[in-house]
Amino acid sequence: MSRAPLPVLVVGGGPVGLTVANLLAASGVQVALVERNASTSDEAKAISLDDESLRTLHTANLAGPVLQTVVPGTGTRYYDRKGRPLFHARGPQPYRLGYPFKNQFAQPELERVLLDALKSRPEADVRFSTELVAVPEDGHTDCVSVGLRTTGEKSGDSEVQRFSWVLGCDGGRSTIRELRGIGMTGSSHEEVWLVADTTGDHHDERYGMHYGRPDRPTVIVPGRGGRCRYEFLLHPGEGQKGEADFETIRRLIAPYRQISEDQVERSTNYTFNAVVADRWRDGRCLLLGDAAHMMPPFAGQGLNSGVRDAANVAWKISEVWHGRAAEKLLDTYELERRPHATAMVKYSRQLGDVVMTTNKRRALFRDIIARSLLLTPPGRRYLTQMRFRPPARHDAGLVQGAHRLTGSILPQPRVLVPPSLRPRMLDDVLGHGFVLLGVDVPDEAWQRFDGPEWRDIAWPIRRIDVFLGDRLPAAQTGRHAIADADGRLEEALAAARNRFVLVKPDRYIAAVMGPHDIPGVGSELREVMA
Repeated sequence: MSRAPLPVLVVGGGPVGLTVANLLAASGVQVALVERNASTSDEAKAISLDDESLRTLHTANLAGPVLQTVVPGTGTRYYDRKGRPLFHARGPQPYRLGYPFKNQFAQPELERVLLDALKSRPEADVRFSTELVAVPEDGHTDCVSVGLRTTGEKSGDSEVQRFSWVLGCDGGRSTIRELRGIGMTGSSHEEVWLVADTTGDHHDERYGMHYGRPDRPTVIVPGRGGRCRYEFLLHPGEGQKGEADFETIRRLIAPYRQISEDQVERSTNYTFNAVVADRWRDGRCLLLGDAAHMMPPFAGQGLNSGVRDAANVAWKISEVWHGRAAEKLLDTYELERRPHATAMVKYSRQLGDVVMTTNKRRALFRDIIARSLLLTPPGRRYLTQMRFRPPARHDAGLVQGAHRLTGSILPQPRVLVPPSLRPRMLDDVLGHGFVLLGVDVPDEAWQRFDGPEWRDIAWPIRRIDVFLGDRLPAAQTGRHAIADADGRLEEALAAARNRFVLVKPDRYIAAVMGPHDIPGVGSELREVMA
């Protein structure tokens, strides 16, 4: 009898660590999470979850509880150099991935929801007041040894334990990254920003507000129950990195509201970095979230990029842990995620340089360009649909072929499912593993997957017939079926009509295949997975 694989160790109890631990546990992987602090964070950190992050949480049955803590947002409204409305960026098509495009939240509340869910899973072992202190090279090829030590009043000597994999979700000052000698490349910024999370606020807008006044760039993000975040660029002499001064907070917030000291939930002065780790995998240690990349906050994508990391890593670790794929599958993690994370770091920095500039001439030029673009339909779509943001896609890794849908994320429309024909979210039909969609293909076309290139694949693939147009779906033996509920399914997959679409567990498209492509794609995928 073969020995059961060792648990996976997640280092860091922030949102990214809690997310990947929940995803792993939900897939049946034994996981241990350690956090050096005694509890989850109460600091002013991330404040925005996007639709892709909520879709990822849905796969671990967490979207419902998380939605109770967020404001279903409508994007970001940008204001010009004089505080006048410029444009409202609502993002791409509403509910394209099944959820609102941008959602405001309070990080301590989110972490509590994720932690409660993780503690309820029998596969998970959660240890606070525990820090990682060593990851020695011990020559093992099937596991990794780590030194763990209790912190706080009960701190003591470290003990060595073995795990199958170690996931470093321990933030910008990652211990794992330091112990493994992994550097970061990029730039640090000296500008100091004050951030304050407040209560008793009158703002009820469901969007963030970016004021591009060069004399005082400002961000305001309303939350639930009278909460509101304020961020201000500090002038020289107004404060240094670290604890924020209440008198400064009161003075800067005064134009928007009166505030008392007990209405400041949390605050700090901070600077930001725009850096990416030089490598994301070192043997059996992988980096996620801020441990792998840090970016300015202006695009609201720091946490969301970390959740994308978690979604990408979790299903691959699960496939390897359960023995359905080889370790080399994890080499595709950095190939798939680094390009977009790097582009998002660059984009976040450039967005801050433009939107939050302190240069009056640059601000004037920015406002003129924006108002000119708004005069034309293409320019208006470019701004309001945020087409200037780097799209998340996989151009390398577990992708095959050059079809324009390959590497992109599959949208999530509502679909009709027989026999009830009750509209359902697409992911509820796709399940949790690989999916093969036959888009308006004849029944006999499925026989091409009976060849040896696909027949011997170890990982299960759900097969689904996709009926486009106004037609009723008809399920065949061994396959499921879905039909278009409102035109969104056809919009998403019309380019793949009469083809097969292979969708990975993280909902990114691995391949779009015509009949003659099927054997070759099967062979290539087996090479990566086996």
